[in-house]
Amino acid sequence: MRILLLSWLLFSSYFAIFLSISNLVLVSGQCRNDQKQLLLDLNLTSSSDLFIYPIPLGKLMKWNQAMECCSWDGVSCDGGGHVIDLDLSNRAISSSIDGSSSLFRLQHLQRLNLASNQFMTAFSAGFDKLENLSYLNLSNAGFTGQIPAKIPRLTRLITLDLSTDPFLSGEPLKLEKPNLEMLVQNLTRLRFLYLDGVNISAMGNEWCRALSPLTELQVLSMSNCYLSGPIHSSLSKLQSLSVICLDYNNLSASVPQFFAEFPNLTSLSLRSTGLNGRLPDEIFQIPTLQTLDLSYNMLLKGSFPNFPLNASLQALALSSTKFGGQIPESLDNLGRLTRIELAGCNFSGPIPKAVEKLTQLVSLDFSNNNFSGPIPSFSSSRNLTNLSLAHNKLVGTIHSTDWSSLSKLEDADLGDNKLSGTIPPTLFGIPSLQRLDLSHNQFNGSIGDFHDKASSLLNTLDLSNNKLKGQFPTPLFELRGLEILHLSSNNFSGLIPMNAFQNLGNLLSLDLSHNRLSIDATATNISLLSFPTFTGLGLASCNLTEFPGFLKNQSSLMYLDLSNNHIHGKIPDWIWKPIDLLRLNLSDNFLVGFERPLKNITSSVQIIDLHVNQLQGEIPIPTLDATYLDYSDNNFSSVLPAHIGDSLQRVSFFSISNNNIHGSIPPSICSSTSLRVLDLSNNSLSGPIPQCLFQMSGSLGVLDLRQNNLSGIISDTFSKSCKLQTLKLDQNRLEGKVPKSLGNCKMLEVLDIGNNQINDSFPWHLKNIAKLHVLVLRSNKFNGHIDCSGNNGGWSMLQIFDLASNNFSGKLHLTCLGTWDAMQHNPYSNLLELKHLHFVDSGSGGGTRYQDAITITTKGLELELVKILPVFTSIDISWNNFEGPIPEVIGKFKELHGLNFSHNAFTGPIPSSFGNLRELESWTSQAIAYAVRSLCS
Repeated sequence: MRILLLSWLLFSSYFAIFLSISNLVLVSGQCRNDQKQLLLDLNLTSSSDLFIYPIPLGKLMKWNQAMECCSWDGVSCDGGGHVIDLDLSNRAISSSIDGSSSLFRLQHLQRLNLASNQFMTAFSAGFDKLENLSYLNLSNAGFTGQIPAKIPRLTRLITLDLSTDPFLSGEPLKLEKPNLEMLVQNLTRLRFLYLDGVNISAMGNEWCRALSPLTELQVLSMSNCYLSGPIHSSLSKLQSLSVICLDYNNLSASVPQFFAEFPNLTSLSLRSTGLNGRLPDEIFQIPTLQTLDLSYNMLLKGSFPNFPLNASLQALALSSTKFGGQIPESLDNLGRLTRIELAGCNFSGPIPKAVEKLTQLVSLDFSNNNFSGPIPSFSSSRNLTNLSLAHNKLVGTIHSTDWSSLSKLEDADLGDNKLSGTIPPTLFGIPSLQRLDLSHNQFNGSIGDFHDKASSLLNTLDLSNNKLKGQFPTPLFELRGLEILHLSSNNFSGLIPMNAFQNLGNLLSLDLSHNRLSIDATATNISLLSFPTFTGLGLASCNLTEFPGFLKNQSSLMYLDLSNNHIHGKIPDWIWKPIDLLRLNLSDNFLVGFERPLKNITSSVQIIDLHVNQLQGEIPIPTLDATYLDYSDNNFSSVLPAHIGDSLQRVSFFSISNNNIHGSIPPSICSSTSLRVLDLSNNSLSGPIPQCLFQMSGSLGVLDLRQNNLSGIISDTFSKSCKLQTLKLDQNRLEGKVPKSLGNCKMLEVLDIGNNQINDSFPWHLKNIAKLHVLVLRSNKFNGHIDCSGNNGGWSMLQIFDLASNNFSGKLHLTCLGTWDAMQHNPYSNLLELKHLHFVDSGSGGGTRYQDAITITTKGLELELVKILPVFTSIDISWNNFEGPIPEVIGKFKELHGLNFSHNAFTGPIPSSFGNLRELESWTSQAIAYAVRSLCS
């Protein structure tokens, strides 16, 4: 009832104002000459791009001097012929304006609008002369600098808009002297205040108290004003507030409870303000609230209460917060909801069927959550234009929705779920559809003939990483508006002539990789003039035997993937020519060299992947723009250049593993401060490891030097801020001890220093590395007892423990083994959710990724685990001098797959608890024979 009454009062007020203004204009009679002259004296010009020369304001506004000035465009008068309303907004005015301007002699002005111009000058001091102003709009007018001290003289102001968009103007407006308090202290009639983009730089108690006298204020908009928090309780005095917008400030506080007590609040927007704590449930239950935007507050927590009946909420945005839990079925009480954005939160459980009753929905974004279960029907949401359910755990088919009923749908993103079944042909037939992403699901079947039904507006189609099959869908060639077509990682088959894509003149990105397709790019009738200009092209695993000739003319390429084909010969010079080329993948081919040395080629390419080829000669020196270099598994044979570090300044991933690189590791490599992954394994490098490499552990995530001829010690110089996740130094000739500073590497997951000549006791100083999964010390000269009394704790994630072929002795009193949880429990009930041990640096160009691998010995055979699954567990302490009984605690390791105690001096019976080791695969007869000397005693 209150809402209806308020609406009626507002309508009555606006209608009365309209009538009064209309009467003023109607009875204006004759325009006063002095007013007309003041308008003509406005020395303002426009420099819009539409005009070659500056245009005088009068000509721009088409002011006809023969007509009454009160009828001029943008001008309104009162009954006495005085100008009371002047609207010069959005005229591209670029002149300066100062205190002498005739504008400030229009003393009867009540409304002045100069918004959206290009004055680009300091804020003039003359506005205070217009004392009758009730409305002043200077938003995005181009004024800069300090807001004049005399603006507070405009005591009749009801609306003040000084907002600026930082992307449209240079130097922002600022409030220093006067500050915010001085500006508004006399403006007690203000109802609408817009200061967005003005540099106010005030603490929470300052700006809140400064605003508290404005008891009639209805709209408060101060986004991006450099405001700090917390929000002070003095703001609660503004009981007339209807709109609060404080986006893009650094409030760094919780949302105060009193916000729920504003009786007229219709819009609350606190986007990206550093909010934290838990949002009061009462905020969702404000009966008048229509818009709530709290998105991009990464520390803000909360969950949905039950929504009240007939709630007013129309827009709800909580993306990129810590909101979570399940969405209640009372969501259907939000019958007026048009927009709901919950992307990047922690919501889980099913999407409630209540969504089916939100008939007014225009946009829904539930992406990047943990929603599960089937997708409800959206058939009733006939106004829906945007639907995003990507990056969840949704299952089932998508046939519950009658897609033909969603005639306004423009963007549908269901990618990265577990959806299955066939793709409804009606989905392609939505007339307004522009973007369709069904990638990374389990859709199957073929794509039927839909070209006569498909939307002519469709510009993006991504069906990659599914189980689609059948002949390549040739109707796609009729979708002339396509800009992005990604069909990679499916089971499409057939021979496709590349010239078939000539019809798709707008195509920018094409990815057909990893299907059963054969691409014929040798056709002589390819018209280069009509061929699409690609920015991205993926033809991996397409049975290519040579570099496609049409690529010579593709000057706009940013991404090119020709990997896993049958291309022979040398890498041509022209492949480096596109000036915007960033990513080049030619891996898994039969390439033998370069037409010209890479160091002599000018290119902006950042990611170069040439692994698994037959490239020979010296290691290619990369371009200075390179960030990712994979030269592994080739036939390169050379030393590392002495100054290689100078060429790796921006490189985050560098791998030359499995080549024939010899000589020493040059210390200059340590100047490559961007390195996150350094893999020099499986070569013939010799000499000591530079100390500075271990000092780089503050930035390195992976250091892999295994299977070389490196000698010397492991330097005790690991950084206190060590970020290493993988350290592999096995199969070298290293000596000395395990350095104490290695204990600084708290993020270490894989440590392999096996097959060296290290002479040390067991490295208990590593016990606090809680994330350790793999510890390999085999085939060294480790010695002494292993007694973990006083060393309890740590290594709860340990899954591979290899001490074989050392000189350890004594009894095993391993009470601490009881903390090795990974060998006792398997948290991965769903094998599909398993993730291998790997290193990812998403901050590097293209995302640096390194796949961990390890060599284990089982049943006398050496096996390389190329991918280390977290469910694989193994203990090998064979070929030592352990004695006494086998520890009973081993029987708790129910998830153990490999166990080797052979070639020791254990005595006593096999613990009966070993019967629990149901997963054991390599408890061999040989191991049993050597494990216990007196088995029959």
